[in-house]
Amino acid sequence: MKILILRFSSIGDIVLTSPVMRCIKTQFPDYTVHYATKKQNESLLQYNPYIDKLHLLDNDFNDFCRTLKAEKFDMILDLHHNLRTLRIWSRLMVKRHTLDKLNWEKWLMVRFKINILPYMHIVDRYLDTAVELGVKNDGKGLDFFINPNENIHQFPLPGKYVVYAIGGQYFTKKLPFNKQLELFKTIHEPIVLIGGKEDMEQGEKLAAESHQIMNYCGQLSIHQSALVMQGADKVYTHDTGMMHIAAALQKPIISFWGNTIPEFGMTPYYGDTSANSRPFVDGPESHKSVIREVQDLDCRPCTKIGFDKCPLGHFACMELQEFN
Repeated sequence: MKILILRFSSIGDIVLTSPVMRCIKTQFPDYTVHYATKKQNESLLQYNPYIDKLHLLDNDFNDFCRTLKAEKFDMILDLHHNLRTLRIWSRLMVKRHTLDKLNWEKWLMVRFKINILPYMHIVDRYLDTAVELGVKNDGKGLDFFINPNENIHQFPLPGKYVVYAIGGQYFTKKLPFNKQLELFKTIHEPIVLIGGKEDMEQGEKLAAESHQIMNYCGQLSIHQSALVMQGADKVYTHDTGMMHIAAALQKPIISFWGNTIPEFGMTPYYGDTSANSRPFVDGPESHKSVIREVQDLDCRPCTKIGFDKCPLGHFACMELQEFN
C-alpha cells in the first residue's frame, strides 16, 4: 500500500499530523508513506523516520502534480482539504479520505456562539482519515524530530530557565506588551524568549525591562528553538505552532488563548487523554498543560483563525488575562 499524505501549512498543523505517519508505519511496516507539503516546511518533516519520501511544492504546481502522479499512489489522506488538495486529487484520481474541517460547526460558534462542535481533538480527526486502513491511535502523542546535527552551543542558557514563545501569526492570538510584562513579574526563573525575526524588536524591548530575560528572537532556527524548549522547565506560549512542538517534546505548557478557543480541538496534545475527562479545558494531561483564557466573553471566539487587530477595539480576551 502506497499512501500520500497532504498537508501544506502551517507549522502547528503539520506537527499535529505526526501521529498519522507514526501509527501507519508502526502498525503496518510494509506500507509506504509519502508526504506532500510546501518547500518552506521541509525542516519540519525531513528527519521524521516514519516518512519514506517528501514531496515539496515550490513554484510549479503542474510539475508537482506530474511528479505525484508518477508515484502511482493507492490512497490519499487529505489532511488539509482545500482547493489545492482537491486539484491534486483531480489529477491523481485515486481513493481519497479527507479531514473533516468542521467549517459549519466553527462558523456557528464564531457567528452565533452556538456550540455543536464535537468533543474531539484534531489529532483524532486526522487519524480518522486512516480508519479504513485499520490504523488506531497508539496514544503516544506528537512527534518532532530535531536535526541530530543541530546545536545551541553559541547561545548561552542558564542552568534552569523557562521559555516564552512570544510569537503568533495574528495579533489577536498574542498577549500585548503590557500583559507580557505583567506575566513576567509572576515568573521567578530566568526567561528565554524565542520567536521569529518579526518578534525581534518586541523581544529587545522586553529584555530591556529585566536582567532575567534573555532574548533569542530571530536568532534561532526552528530546530534550535526546539532544543531551547527541550531544556526548559516550562514553556509559556500562545495558540501557535511552537505550542505544538513543545507538546511533542512533552514539556509542561502554559498557553494563553485570545480570539480562538480550546473547543476548536487544537490544545496541547500529549497522547492518551484517559486520565483527564476535559481535554479541551485543562489539556490532555492537566499536570502538563494549563490553558489560560478569559471566560464568558460574548465576543469570543471572534474568528477561527485570527485578526490583525481586535474587531471591537477592547481586546478583552487578552487584556483581561490574569496570571496569579
